[in-house]
Amino acid sequence: MSRRGWIMFAAMSVIWGLPYLLIKIAVTAIPVPVLVLARVGIGALLLLPIALRGRRFAALRPVWPWLLMFAAVEIIIPWFVLSEAERSISSSLSGLLVASVPIIVALLSLLSGRGERLSPIRWLGLLIGLAGVALLAGPSLFGSAGGGVARAVLEVLFVALCYAIGPLIANHKLNDVPPVPMTVAALGLASVVYAPFAALDWPAAVPSARVLLAVAGLAVICTAAAFGIFFRLIAEAGAARATVITYINPAIAVSLGVAVLGERVTPAMIAAFAAILAGSVLATRTGRRATGEPRPEPAVPVADSGLAT
Repeated sequence: MSRRGWIMFAAMSVIWGLPYLLIKIAVTAIPVPVLVLARVGIGALLLLPIALRGRRFAALRPVWPWLLMFAAVEIIIPWFVLSEAERSISSSLSGLLVASVPIIVALLSLLSGRGERLSPIRWLGLLIGLAGVALLAGPSLFGSAGGGVARAVLEVLFVALCYAIGPLIANHKLNDVPPVPMTVAALGLASVVYAPFAALDWPAAVPSARVLLAVAGLAVICTAAAFGIFFRLIAEAGAARATVITYINPAIAVSLGVAVLGERVTPAMIAAFAAILAGSVLATRTGRRATGEPRPEPAVPVADSGLAT
């Protein structure tokens, strides 16, 4: 990649590893519907001027049912569920659980018959990744932790499933849709959904400056700026290189959780992440043609493998 590409790659690795920390800070004082509304509403408004260039919204009309489905599984549902889960579990554990998205994508592709035939190496990667997920989630699901913790872990795994379904919809049904208008439309739909719930659960007092900064960071940096930089990164470095940040985001999330919030990371969590990372790399290896040339890169219209956390 060019120097500019490396700078954007580094920026995105940090930016999309940051939401877990900011969500954990914000949910201590703000109801989840209000938090999600603030994030999607401000994000949509900031991206709207870019989306209006060239009158590209017309391209969304023929695919609006798929756009609605994509918005539901990529933003409307998971952003609420993830925020709700972080009331009970650490931001570090949330980030590590979401790292299972590439494994789930590979599994869904296999079950749907749309993906490449799995080689022995990719099968091994899938099994290693699933073992890592089991090692990470098992103690919370079957250990002595409270029911709230187990429920929160299941909620984050459900978020990972949503993030795995979203790119499948985008790549198969929204491949020719301009990405910025599609993102603004999805954020706008989420704003409409959450506006009445936020109005009913609006905070009685103004939150602290720390919480307000966390909300602003989620909306401005992790949503509006992130999407803008990510699309430029894809144009600069290609989709395959751009989505490698999926493997770096969880490490950033854990580092921030430990450094800022003093969260505890166990050796088992580190081992589980290593297994998930290794399994993801092996299970999602791109095949080669008979000529030995690599297959073309897949399209990544908005968010690949849960990048837009």
